[in-house]
Amino acid sequence: MLVLGVESSCDETGVAIYDDKLGLRAHALHTQIPIHAQYGGVVPELAGRDHIKRVVPLIRKVTADANVTLSDLDAIAYTAGPGLIGALLVGAMEARALAFALNIPAIPVHHMEGHLLAPMLESEPPSFPFVALLVSGGHTMLIKVSAPGSYEILGESVDDAAGEAFDKTAKLLGLPYPGGPKLEALANEGGDSSAYHFPRPMIDRPNLDFSFAGLKTSVLNAVNKSKEAGTYEQDRANIAKCFEDAVADTLVHKCERALKQAQMNTLVVAGGVSANSAIRSALTDLMALRHGRVFFARREFCTDNGAMIALAGMMRFKAGQYGNLEVNVHPRWPLATLAPLPESAIPEACQACSERQGA
Repeated sequence: MLVLGVESSCDETGVAIYDDKLGLRAHALHTQIPIHAQYGGVVPELAGRDHIKRVVPLIRKVTADANVTLSDLDAIAYTAGPGLIGALLVGAMEARALAFALNIPAIPVHHMEGHLLAPMLESEPPSFPFVALLVSGGHTMLIKVSAPGSYEILGESVDDAAGEAFDKTAKLLGLPYPGGPKLEALANEGGDSSAYHFPRPMIDRPNLDFSFAGLKTSVLNAVNKSKEAGTYEQDRANIAKCFEDAVADTLVHKCERALKQAQMNTLVVAGGVSANSAIRSALTDLMALRHGRVFFARREFCTDNGAMIALAGMMRFKAGQYGNLEVNVHPRWPLATLAPLPESAIPEACQACSERQGA
């Protein structure tokens, strides 16, 4: 079985083909960073217009790369939410129209489920159950994943998500959009972890929610004081490093608490912020101390991509959870409302990898 996946929730157009038995056959991605960089952030109208130009050429590319034709497809999956409504509609309309023309199902996919399942694209996929940490520009969530499609939200951001805090902090430090990777690079330019001690928000509270707005304010105060003291230019790397450490420490603290609460010892980490090396290292160290396992998606699949949508769509397709002829998108869509999936929905390619892993 072959599923075409289309991702267009924000500022990246992603298309991929996933094979139930062979795994990922082909994927392609177009980023809109050059378009939005001049504005310092995503402009929704420009994002939607660019998706319109990119979807069809990317579909042609992945079908050629996978050496298949459109008639070989069994279903088309598309991101139905959450995301920017105009951007979502572009991918949804293209997928729904193509599926109608080919007389095959169209599968609406939850964007965050795609991220959550992205580590299953690797040669050593996680086995259920596990705790998932999703860290991206719009979301920071801890989820108890008891089985495929069975998601219980343990905690989430109450204001700025981790990725949003990275971008805003980067802007305070004069770094261009997108700020997260630039901030990491600056922190690695000899940043001193002991130069500042920024707060680790909400770690003293018993819940598993996150808040990064106060951390951003602390960074702003440090920047202002540094400028007043005339040390700003040589201090930027220190501020970046100390901010990065504060986020990593906060995520580690909350993940450890979530694992204890869920009585699990497997952690899955996904989303754009999970590409950050300091955060990966801190969470890897946590799971080593716990004698547990942590799974990450490869960096190219941490940010938005079509591969994760094709995989999630394959699982929904195998479970018979199809969309209807209507084109519905959901800018806000609670993850916990998704229908559970049977174990049989796990692609054969993932099962084969798991068997080899356990051998």
